[in-house]
Amino acid sequence: MSDQEKMRLDKWLWAARFYKTRKLAAEAVTGGKVHLNGQRTKPGKEVRAGSRLHISKNGLEWDIEVLVLPKQRRPASEAAGFWTESDDSRERREKQLALLRAARAAAPVHTEGRPSKKDRRLIHKFKHQQ
Repeated sequence: MSDQEKMRLDKWLWAARFYKTRKLAAEAVTGGKVHLNGQRTKPGKEVRAGSRLHISKNGLEWDIEVLVLPKQRRPASEAAGFWTESDDSRERREKQLALLRAARAAAPVHTEGRPSKKDRRLIHKFKHQQ
């Protein structure tokens, strides 16, 4: 078996641009955020083309199949071709994104401390326009 037929899980997650660094990818795998073929695993576990991954990150979930084992990290446009996502996973993730966006839009804007003199002038101007 050649080296190109298998690759470390943390390295693949980094190369496919799911995580910014291999350390973050390894921490996610160790923390149970990534499952390989339906089971919890370790960062050094070998991934092959055809392996199934379930990735949970920032409230979003992906169910993907590994297609390519790259030799090195590539641009995001190319990295998207390293895997394929099931249709139900894509729909579920789009619904999760819509809910997160709605929650973010409904949340009040938090400002730091008291308004500055400029902010107060704008507030007065806005209140007295009517």
